[in-house]
Amino acid sequence: MANTKSAEKRNRQAQKRRARNINIRTTVKDAVKSLRETLTTKDAGKTADALKAATRTINKAASKGVVHKRAASRRISRLAKAANRAKAAAAAK
Repeated sequence: MANTKSAEKRNRQAQKRRARNINIRTTVKDAVKSLRETLTTKDAGKTADALKAATRTINKAASKGVVHKRAASRRISRLAKAANRAKAAAAAK
C-alpha cells in the first residue's frame, strides 16, 4: 500500500497505463489472429488486407511502447513471411 501522496498518484497512473496497455495488446492479438485465420482460407485479397491491418496495429503498439520496436519488427516480418508462403502455395496450385 502506498504511504505518500506521490506514491498513491503513481499507483493510479500505473493502473491507467496497465489498462491501456492490456487493451492495445488485445487489439494486436486480435489482428494477428484474424490474419492467421485468413491464411487458412487461402484468399489472397483478404490475406493482404489482414496483413496490412496487423502490421498497422503492431506498429502502433510499438510506437506507444507497449511492444518493443524490435519485437514488433520481428512479428511483422514473421507474419509477412507466412503470408508470402501462403501466397506462393496458392499460386503453385
